[in-house]
Amino acid sequence: MMKRARQKVVAENQIPQTSQKNKKQKTCFGESDPLASVDWGSLPHHVILCIFQFLPLVDRARASSVCRRWNEVFHIPDLWRRFEFELTQPATSYLKSTHPDLIQQIIKKHADHLQYVSFKVDSSTESAEAACDILSQLVNCSIKTLGLISTAKPSFMNVSKAHFASALTVVFVNSKSLSSIKIDDTPLDDPSLKVLVANNSDTLKLLKMSSCPHLSPAGVLCVADHCHGLKELALNYYILSDELLLALSSEKHVDLEHLRIDIVSENPGQVEFHTIKKQSWDAFVKHSPNVNIVMYFFLYEEEFDAFFREETPVTHLYFGRAVSKAMLGRIGMNCPRLIELVVCANGLQPLDDELIQIAERCKNLTAMGLGECEVTCRGFIEFVKVCGGRLNQLSIMEEVLIPDNDYSLDRLHLEVSKHLGRMWFPDMMPTW
Repeated sequence: MMKRARQKVVAENQIPQTSQKNKKQKTCFGESDPLASVDWGSLPHHVILCIFQFLPLVDRARASSVCRRWNEVFHIPDLWRRFEFELTQPATSYLKSTHPDLIQQIIKKHADHLQYVSFKVDSSTESAEAACDILSQLVNCSIKTLGLISTAKPSFMNVSKAHFASALTVVFVNSKSLSSIKIDDTPLDDPSLKVLVANNSDTLKLLKMSSCPHLSPAGVLCVADHCHGLKELALNYYILSDELLLALSSEKHVDLEHLRIDIVSENPGQVEFHTIKKQSWDAFVKHSPNVNIVMYFFLYEEEFDAFFREETPVTHLYFGRAVSKAMLGRIGMNCPRLIELVVCANGLQPLDDELIQIAERCKNLTAMGLGECEVTCRGFIEFVKVCGGRLNQLSIMEEVLIPDNDYSLDRLHLEVSKHLGRMWFPDMMPTW
């Protein structure tokens, strides 16, 4: 009898202990927390790596202090193949700069892991020089893509040519497998291009170097002659030549897919623009029939005389300043491959006839944007009617459209929607 009583007392004393244990595993909602029993330090490497790849660098660094296993994953080469250095000066930028200690850690431990590298700098010369200093230390790198991005001018343009060329030479010589380079608005020069070609001619596929005033046509021609796998090229019009187009058209060169040309003038009459021969354009398009030729114009009206006098195989046209009615008329006559046209400004003369001619002759036109121009509602509807449903993008500012005796703005959107086969309204703000 006494024995049974003692067993009962022991059982009663054990119940609260079990209940207390269960309480510790319950959340404030009364249900057990399934994560409470997870041993985070025992997760497989590939799972932790997957988690780290979705984390910003700062959070990744914090997570690496959880345990030794997570710290090991933090230094796995796969996590350091892609990196963007942000270099700014507190007085000139609101962007957050990459911490100097982290930069040194990357240079010491992960320079040979870097493959996809970009530098984002503010307008200060100090930030651009810091980017060059980092590039100069990447002696064991195997970079595949390199991008130098200035959020505002002048940045890299104020770096000395010698400092910039020395930094690029380190990367060009040591990488051996560069495939993509974006170095617009920099003091890139012909000798640097020759170093690039000598070490990366077999792998280079994309080269963007617009607004590089120290380049010459001969330097770019060297690229075309030796980099036969080049598929995308961006440059300024002053270094575009008949010889370059013919070099890109040679049998040993692969088909170019994208050619971007910037035509820029800071002061009217300062630059005299040359004309590319129709035969050179024809040879180029015959060799690369599917190439996109993109032209950005930032000229004054009196500077357009050299362009579109003959048939030009341009596919995408952007006019950042005013362009005359006569110029748009030439585009309608001589740009049969045109796919996209954006006119940011024109003047106070309606463009009805010019737009209708473009719609009739440019059978591939699928995108149109108009800013500070004038088009009558009737003329615009006629333009849309000719193009029909092939207009995938139609961005027209409301103030561009002039009501007439036939159409009001309210009726206009119904007519345009009918011809497009979808609902359409004019824009309140430009979208290009």
